[in-house]
Amino acid sequence: MWFLLLLLALYRPDKDWDTSVQFLPASDNKKLEKKKGPGKAGAVIGVVIFVAVVALMTGLLVWHFHFRKDVRVKKMYSGSMRITNQVFENAYEDSNSTEFKALAMQVTSKLKAIYSKSPHLAKYYVGSTVQAFSEGSVIAYYLSEFRVPAGQEAAVDRAMTSVDKLVEKEQRSSYRPGNDLVFEDVVSSALDARLFSTSFSSKYSPNRIGQIQSPGFPDSPYPSNTFIQWQLRADPNHVIKLVFDTINLEENCKNDFVKIYDSLVAIESRVMEEMCGYYSPSEPLTFLSSGNVMLVTMATNEKKNFPGFRAQVSQIQPTTCGGQLSGEKGTFTSPNFPNYYPPRTSCIWSIQVPNGKAVKVTFKKFLLSEPGEENRKECRKDYVEVNQKKLCGEKPDGTLTETSNSNPMSVMFVSDHSYVDRGFSAEFEVIDIKDPCPKQFQCKNQRCIKLDLKCDGWNDCGDMSDELNCKCNEKDITCKNGLCKPMFWKCDGVDDCGDRTDEMDCGCSSGQITCKNNKCVSEKKRCDGRDDCEDGSDELDCGRTSGVICTDLTYKCKNNKCISKVNPECDGTSDCEDGSDEENCDCGRNMFKTSRIVGGQDAEEGEFPWQVSLHIKSYGHVCGASIIGQRWLVTAAHCVQDDGKTKFSQPGTWEAYLGLHTQGDIGRSVVKRNLKQIIPHPNYNAYTFDNDIALMELDSPVTYSDYIRPICLPSPQHDFPVGNTVLITGWGATREGGFAAKVLQKAQVRIINHGICNNLMNGQLTSRMLCAGVLSGGVDACQGDSGGPLSSPSASRTFLAGVVSWGDGCARRNKPGIYTTVTKFRGWIKEKTGV
Repeated sequence: MWFLLLLLALYRPDKDWDTSVQFLPASDNKKLEKKKGPGKAGAVIGVVIFVAVVALMTGLLVWHFHFRKDVRVKKMYSGSMRITNQVFENAYEDSNSTEFKALAMQVTSKLKAIYSKSPHLAKYYVGSTVQAFSEGSVIAYYLSEFRVPAGQEAAVDRAMTSVDKLVEKEQRSSYRPGNDLVFEDVVSSALDARLFSTSFSSKYSPNRIGQIQSPGFPDSPYPSNTFIQWQLRADPNHVIKLVFDTINLEENCKNDFVKIYDSLVAIESRVMEEMCGYYSPSEPLTFLSSGNVMLVTMATNEKKNFPGFRAQVSQIQPTTCGGQLSGEKGTFTSPNFPNYYPPRTSCIWSIQVPNGKAVKVTFKKFLLSEPGEENRKECRKDYVEVNQKKLCGEKPDGTLTETSNSNPMSVMFVSDHSYVDRGFSAEFEVIDIKDPCPKQFQCKNQRCIKLDLKCDGWNDCGDMSDELNCKCNEKDITCKNGLCKPMFWKCDGVDDCGDRTDEMDCGCSSGQITCKNNKCVSEKKRCDGRDDCEDGSDELDCGRTSGVICTDLTYKCKNNKCISKVNPECDGTSDCEDGSDEENCDCGRNMFKTSRIVGGQDAEEGEFPWQVSLHIKSYGHVCGASIIGQRWLVTAAHCVQDDGKTKFSQPGTWEAYLGLHTQGDIGRSVVKRNLKQIIPHPNYNAYTFDNDIALMELDSPVTYSDYIRPICLPSPQHDFPVGNTVLITGWGATREGGFAAKVLQKAQVRIINHGICNNLMNGQLTSRMLCAGVLSGGVDACQGDSGGPLSSPSASRTFLAGVVSWGDGCARRNKPGIYTTVTKFRGWIKEKTGV
């Protein structure tokens, strides 16, 4: 019996032995009487059993003492608490002062007492350190360390989220000395694990108003494996204004990053923003604190160091927001718009219009999105409340509208403690309650649109309400979901109905695939090693890198071997045996990370570094072009055709401006070049615009910069699928017959089925033309955009899909733009330029 008890005790080492347990006598004593001996066979069996039990016990002992290790995980929590029975002293700003140390000792003692109230925290607690104090009465910022057994982390996290309840429990204690600290507003959250890496060399920078920057900036890259923090303080009743004039870090935030906190310690529930990558210096990022403190942290890993950042720090009076609004119309914005609004902000605007009228508010910009909240319907974080309805997230420009039922309206804006965004810009106007959209259709979201836009197949309202309950005419596709779509979208390879009605009965039956040549073959024949389509399209993207038969659709490597992968060039993966698909890939990337700068369709500075403005000397901008190499540009042939007195075909007529953003603003980033030669395509047809492409050689090579870089040229086999989103850019007219744009413009369009487009354009397309646009109208290239790029962004690079060529007017409904297909001229470009 002792043997089994010992075994049990060893197997359950974490249980204290309970000496109150007694072994009761058996109810039938006869069962315990000795029987006659088992004999020799029984003895052998007994020995075998004994040996087996000893082996089992030995194994358990070895397992327990050798293999079972007490694995513990380091957990760090940061937090703050308001000490209500203390008055702030200036000495608390100095961590070396006697006053700081005395109060810090009281805080850490109190934290230990608080954690002792929780069984999950008390036994794993290691210790706490006070990082800083600030006004209000006194706010203490601290770090607490725990050593938690593996598997218990979630329980400790849960306990720490309710630390405020532990504070209440501790402060209800029957015995409390007279000088005991009284806490409220207790906040605690797990510290970002990246901030206490054992490989970090930690640095600390004291309070600063003026300028902060990463080590070595701007002369050398920041150091590896470093964690730095800057504690920023303003005077009482002021807030911190932080403006980043430069931020250039590694692109992946998992490696190097800067985080900003509305606090003096890195409390994750007080983080305002996390940043990495490269932001344009022309659009500084600006942040405001909610109080008079802010923390900026920077962490780097062991690889890929970049220039870093520089920021200006100032203190300002808190911004006011809300108030009374009246009049026929007006505008209002969230605080600090178009920059980041501060956390912990609440504003109320009361809009009053004459009796018998109503208020209509349209949000021109609406950016209230937080990480992790993108797909939530309810607004748990930052929001705008109108008509008792909470609004949040990111909405397309001008699509969010609210209307009151009477003459007053109240608009409330609320931001919580963590993560801030750009906010909103709104306008209000007086409307007639009985007729809010005179001679127009009122959408469900209360937008007003023209009557002839209802039931035309396009989502003009933004919420599809103009396309519901429609009766389709003979010229429309009647979708099964009740929508009506133009007949020219039928069988174009794009699901326009949303339920594939428009792509049914298009030649290939279920279980078949449609080849590029429109032949139908069984799905089972896809990737079977045989060319069943007779154009090779059923054998594309089959994962094979050897033994692939070369066709017009397969990518040919430099060693003349073909691979089946579609668009393998410059995707970051070496697919060719000789690696040639990843050669010459310093192209098609803008250097700046988008910061969602608010503004019409203006491009951001440096967003399209391959865009060129072609000027006629002493006249100004005439056409666009794209950079493809340090000496070479691609433009349209029709831009360089002589016209009367002007010799457009002569290099001396032109000036090329590279890196330009705003016409007339020739800043440091802009480079002007004259031309050495112009090479229009020899088969250009001025009547049909066929082969509408030309090359320009600069008189001297340019040096690439953040604002001047080439776009990637696609291989002849590169596929730009129908329906894909592409971008048009230029300084052309902003409307048909209008004036040229001063700031570089951008617009999204989609590639349109060639056959459908040819029907819309009355059969004028050739095989060397590409069609792209928004057939609902309103978005298109126009005069002055000719020769510019049709850019197709992929996962990592942007490719030149087309050159702006011609169109029927500008942005007309059902009249897309026509572009020269660059893949058709890839061989000619290489022959003439070597690019």
